[in-house]
Amino acid sequence: MNTIALIAHDGKKADLVSFILQNKEYLMSEKLIATGTTGKHLEGGGFSVEKVLSGPLGGDAQIASRVAVGEIDLVIFFRDPLDKHPHEPDVQMLMRLCDVHNVALATNPATAQLCILSLMRSN
Repeated sequence: MNTIALIAHDGKKADLVSFILQNKEYLMSEKLIATGTTGKHLEGGGFSVEKVLSGPLGGDAQIASRVAVGEIDLVIFFRDPLDKHPHEPDVQMLMRLCDVHNVALATNPATAQLCILSLMRSN
């Protein structure tokens, strides 16, 4: 079982829920962790999700800490590049830790789909 972290900025939450529903058959068998508000949206789609704090309250940092200790196999973070985010330093830290610890990071649906396909093939 893989552990997949799911995060989406407010303007991308609907896109993430749509993506998750398109990959529901596979993702139902994986451990999902999400920031608070994103997790609530995913629970509404019928998924069992471990929720951490919302992003602006430290959820991105909580997920980053789990990346750092090897607890996360994939981070799917649908970022909104056209909006300002007050917790951008946490976002940058999460992205840096994914690079440092060689954890796949998908920031858009095309890359996320490739990562899911890769995980499916490796199982």
